Amino acid sequence: MTAAHHLGVLCLVAGVLLALGRAAGRRRAVRRARALFPGPRTAYGSGDAARAAAARGWAAALARPEWLCLPAAGLIAFLGESPLPLAAGAVAVPLVRRRLRAAARRKEREALAGRVVALCEAVAGELRAGWQPGRALAYAARRTGALGPEEARVLAAAGFGGDVPEALRTAARRDGAEGLAGMAACWQVAVDGGAGLAAGLDRLEAALREQNDRREALRAELAGAWATVAVLATLPVAGIGLGAALGAEPLRILLHTPAGGACLLLGGALEAAGLWWAARIVRGGNGDEE
Repeated sequence: MTAAHHLGVLCLVAGVLLALGRAAGRRRAVRRARALFPGPRTAYGSGDAARAAAARGWAAALARPEWLCLPAAGLIAFLGESPLPLAAGAVAVPLVRRRLRAAARRKEREALAGRVVALCEAVAGELRAGWQPGRALAYAARRTGALGPEEARVLAAAGFGGDVPEALRTAARRDGAEGLAGMAACWQVAVDGGAGLAAGLDRLEAALREQNDRREALRAELAGAWATVAVLATLPVAGIGLGAALGAEPLRILLHTPAGGACLLLGGALEAAGLWWAARIVRGGNGDEE
C-alpha cells in the first residue's frame, strides 16, 4: 500500500474520530451539567442520555456538510494513489461553506420579508377591528416575530409615546426587513397628517406581496438555468467515471503523468471559470447579489 493509500485511509478515520469526539464531548458536558445541577430521577437511564448526546453529536456533524469534502477527497486520493485530491478537498471546504452560508442568508432574508408582509397584514386587520395602533402593533409583532431584536424598542416606543417611525426604520436595517421602512412612512403620515393607517398598510402589504411573488416567479423561471449549470458541472465527473468503467484509468493519467496533470489544471480552471460565469449570469437575472 502506497503513502497515498495510507493518507486517504487516515483522512477517513480522522473524519470518523472527529464526529465521535464531538459526541463524547457532548456526553461529558451533559454529565458535568447533571453533577452541578442535579434534577429529579426519571425512568430513563444513563444509556438513554448517552444515546441522545451521541445523536446530537451526529446531528451537529451533519449540520456542517462542507466537511464531507474531505472524506470524498480522501476516497479519490485512495483510488488515484495521489495526495492531490486531498489538497483540492481542503481548498473546497471554505468555498462550499461560503456558498452554504450565502444560501442560508438568502433563505433567512426571504423568510424575514414574508414575516414583514404578515406584520403589515396583521396590523391593518387589527386596526380595522377597532384596536389602537400601539396595541395592534404589539399584538401583530409578537405573533409574527418580524421585528426581531428591535421588537422591545419598537413596542416600548409604541406603548409609551416614543418615536415609533424611527424605531421601525432602525429595525428595517436588517437584510430582508426593508419593508419596515414603508411601515415607518405609513406610521409617520398617519401621525402627522391624520391619514388612515390601515389603508396605507393595506397598500404597503399588497406592494410587498407583489414584490415577493415576482421574485418567486423569477426564481421558478431560472430553475431550468440552474439545472443546466448543475448538469454541465457534473459532465467532467461523469466522463472520468465512464473512462474508469472502460478501463482507461483516467485517474492514473490525470494524477501521475505530466500531460494528464496539465489537462487537469487547464480543465479545472476552465470548469471553475465556466461555473462562475454561468452562476453570475443566473444570479444577475435573479437579482441576487450573493
